[in-house]
Amino acid sequence: MNTKTNQNINVGVDTGKFQLDIYIRPLDIYFTVSNDEKGINDAVKEIKKHKPERIIIEATGRLEMPFIIACAKAKLPFVIANPIHIKRFAGAIGQRAKTDKLDAQLIAHYGEAIKPNLSQLKPDTMQAMSDLVARRNQLLVMQTMEKNRLQILPKNLAMTIKPILTAFKNQITKIENKIVELIESCPDYQAKNTILQSMKGIGKIASASLISNLPELGYMTNKQASALVGVAPMNRESGRLKGQRKIQGGRHQVRTVLYMAMMSAIQSNPVFKETYQRLVAAGKPKKVAIIACIRKMIVILNSMLRDGVLWEAPKM
Repeated sequence: MNTKTNQNINVGVDTGKFQLDIYIRPLDIYFTVSNDEKGINDAVKEIKKHKPERIIIEATGRLEMPFIIACAKAKLPFVIANPIHIKRFAGAIGQRAKTDKLDAQLIAHYGEAIKPNLSQLKPDTMQAMSDLVARRNQLLVMQTMEKNRLQILPKNLAMTIKPILTAFKNQITKIENKIVELIESCPDYQAKNTILQSMKGIGKIASASLISNLPELGYMTNKQASALVGVAPMNRESGRLKGQRKIQGGRHQVRTVLYMAMMSAIQSNPVFKETYQRLVAAGKPKKVAIIACIRKMIVILNSMLRDGVLWEAPKM
């Protein structure tokens, strides 16, 4: 195989929950592996033989992470591509048909034609972020359990819980600070952080929470983003509740952080201030108005990250 061909090899990887579809262009090699440790190791060994210029994997936010970490450890050049950009590329070249093989071919073609920048994410950074987020979530769960006990225990026992709550609060703050430091030390996270914090109301902790707890943001539709945070209204169709719409599910840690961010945004951000005041004036309960504003916020942030643009408030 000549060196010239080697320099132009692009590998497209279509990510599924249980399998990875892989296409090597222009060698026309296609194969699938299971999306588990053994399958990923086999894929990395096979790809490495061909000395690719870049491996392009479509981002889902979570499913592709084990494969990406394996590529980073094997020092293989990879790109985490935005599915929306690949979809636009498919439209530009007129590809309508969809199969797993065609998707992998399309991703490889996108890499060859567009030459997206390689990711700078390092495996230890990704692992550290994953560990910090997991530990923060564990502490939040324990904090909530202790707070609930505080409500039901007699007052003379409350003094045994308050020091524990203080300890939890201190540890959560320490972990949040470490997440912020990690984001500021990593170019890929930094770029996202700059975009998110350009919106008035999103501070360091809200931005860190979105980057760490909602890695899919910017890689999905606005409807999916609302549902994932749990601010998409769901219809209720049972008995006397028929016709009512409420929010449910979603990642409550992100929703809690965004609720606090929105309390600040309706004071400092004219777009959300106007939306909130309009909804309250129309008779909506304040909590409902805030959730509607959070839905608007997450949709705007998703679009900003998808298109790589900073916040720009509309001219009033």
